[in-house]
Amino acid sequence: MTNIARPNEARVEARVAVPNTVPLAKLAIQRPLRFKRIIIALAFVALALAPAPLGALTRAQMTDAFTQVSAFVAATLLLFYGAERVFRFSMGEALKGARWMQVPLASLLGATPGCGGAVIVIAAYSSGNVGFGAVVATLTATMGDAAFLLIATRPDAALVVLPLSFATGILFGWLVDVLHPNGVTRSAGSACELAPRIGRIRPRDIAYLVPLFPALAVGVAQLAQIELTTLFGIPITVFALIGTGMGLVIWVLSPVQAMTHPDDAPVTRMAEETSFISVWVIGAYLTYEYAAQFLGLDLAALFSSIAPLLPLIAILIGFIPGCGPQVLVTTLYINGLIPFAALLGNAISNDGDALFPAIALEPRAAVLATAYTAIPALILSYVVYYGFPNVLN
Repeated sequence: MTNIARPNEARVEARVAVPNTVPLAKLAIQRPLRFKRIIIALAFVALALAPAPLGALTRAQMTDAFTQVSAFVAATLLLFYGAERVFRFSMGEALKGARWMQVPLASLLGATPGCGGAVIVIAAYSSGNVGFGAVVATLTATMGDAAFLLIATRPDAALVVLPLSFATGILFGWLVDVLHPNGVTRSAGSACELAPRIGRIRPRDIAYLVPLFPALAVGVAQLAQIELTTLFGIPITVFALIGTGMGLVIWVLSPVQAMTHPDDAPVTRMAEETSFISVWVIGAYLTYEYAAQFLGLDLAALFSSIAPLLPLIAILIGFIPGCGPQVLVTTLYINGLIPFAALLGNAISNDGDALFPAIALEPRAAVLATAYTAIPALILSYVVYYGFPNVLN
């Protein structure tokens, strides 16, 4: 009897201990992350409150970033996540029974804006439900959160990049399945939780919508070549700075380390991801303007002097996990500082936030799949660079 009781007691102790240690581990990860975000947010606020010309330039760029990018990203995310909620079905089960269609489905999920689709494929691979070719296909096709930014600001380029990445993912995924008919040795016992569920619509999610609607109206008017400086008698800058400040608050307080949870409400996911993207866009806008106005640097001339290397540099940036660096590359393209070929190379090589769970769950497959994505990225980007130098530039 004594020998039987001890294992049971050990199992009970283990079940009790795990819930107590997991939150402590999460707190240990979130504290330095939140501290860094606080420092960045305070730096943005200090720059905006600085006397002219620094403060005036900062506020102007924050206004442009909010009306020209953040508002469109928010609208796109609301539409996408709203449709996803309405038409949801189990993609994991669909992939498991797809057989030879696994690669096209995985590529389609990767080409879907955001990182959720690619993460589904990574999880399915870790569970043994899809082959290695599906992993390569989804990582090749995905552009991560940068896709939302591109759709909102350069839909003409998005109509080329996303379908081309999707088709490349299919072809290269099938090729990899031929090269690796038995797949890649899977890891055992890995676990990853990068998207804790928030679970409710928070007041700050709703509050973030208030300045976004007038900013979207201004952005649409600008596309129609109509200049709006006030709305309802209120300067546009007021809406934009309030929205920027609210976005910084959401970003600083965010429990999300990589991507939002698919079960959260669309408005919550919108607030989390728009605020994240906006921070990178503001950083890119300010870096460009500060360099031009205060340092006298001509970034366009600098980049043009190393133009043949830009696609390669963008591809290498694509190897960095996360969507932030990729949003920066897309912002540089939108501002006309890098060619379409560099954007295309980055879109194919980057894995967005999907690389985080891939490394955590299947590190061997993640490294090999990321290396494989560089091959079509190099081929297509330099074919476009030398064969179609003026396309979408």
